[in-house]
Amino acid sequence: MDPEEVKLNDFQRILFGEAPEIFLIETLIRTLLMYLFLLLIIRWLGKRMSGQLSINEMAVMLVLGAIVSVPMQLPGSGLAQGMLLLVCTLTFQRGMSWFGYKSATFEKLYMGEPIMLVRDGVFELAELRQNKITRQMIFSQLRQNGVMSLGCVERLYMETSGIFSIYCFHHSKPGLSVFPPTDHMLWTEQDKHENLMACKNCGYTEEVEAIHKCSNCTHDEWIEAVIIAK
Repeated sequence: MDPEEVKLNDFQRILFGEAPEIFLIETLIRTLLMYLFLLLIIRWLGKRMSGQLSINEMAVMLVLGAIVSVPMQLPGSGLAQGMLLLVCTLTFQRGMSWFGYKSATFEKLYMGEPIMLVRDGVFELAELRQNKITRQMIFSQLRQNGVMSLGCVERLYMETSGIFSIYCFHHSKPGLSVFPPTDHMLWTEQDKHENLMACKNCGYTEEVEAIHKCSNCTHDEWIEAVIIAK
């Protein structure tokens, strides 16, 4: 389109573009057909596509969105091309899932593996650093699941879908509080251990008289370890 053809009072072009008004009805029909076909494709992809998505499943969803937009909107593009691309995406996804089922090595390469972020009430700092996950993200997940101390956590994994799985001790041990120290009311209400301090960096606990650099991470900032009664 030439710059001279662009006019702010050209409401016909602004509302309908360069296509005739009748194309609006055709667009409605195209959208309905592509929507129904897309629902069918997602149904064939499996129930996982409507749950928590892994990285590859999220990629498939983005590809589906890109595929269906063009046949619905452009008068020069037919529906058959978009439907064919949807079928190709379905075949690719099903094929990758089949190879993952047949080969554990391929599944590991394709899907990745769960990552342990907390072990026995202590942060796995190398994994946090490698996966760019902050302590506050972990604390937020623990608070949402009603866990009030890092010492309660036996294992915390980040699954391949990006969600967190939390497994707690049957009998929790003293540990780092997940509440921010700025929340003075909750902080003061928590029971503190008489002899243990928790490392602010990794959550490792040591006796008061032994306080210097953390034996686990060499960090030197400490806070009172809290006890959560069960």
